Amino acid sequence: DLSTGIIYRRRIATCKNVIPEILRKFSVLKVPDIYLEEESWLNMEKRSMATKSHCLTWTQYASLSEESVFRESLENPNWTDFTQKGRISVTGAGLLNCVLETFAQSFLKQGVKK
Repeated sequence: DLSTGIIYRRRIATCKNVIPEILRKFSVLKVPDIYLEEESWLNMEKRSMATKSHCLTWTQYASLSEESVFRESLENPNWTDFTQKGRISVTGAGLLNCVLETFAQSFLKQGVKK
């Protein structure tokens, strides 16, 4: 947007399904790819970028969303401060709800550490 100087992007990402094979015995989980919608706002003037994403696959069973902000560090302008928060909720899978939420949580935490 020329008036605000903010570059907005919206895209669909295709990610490989990393759910363990043992859980893919359930037909609903046996898909090769998972689709995410991601929106981002890049503000060059403030040297910051915000992203929001949510899962488009399994919406009848799970809700997964994530928000991240990258901004110039107050300590050093050559550093980047990164904050992230997310939410995972699985419903409609009976006893597997807790197992799937735990797997998703541990998988996403590994990505945060990188």
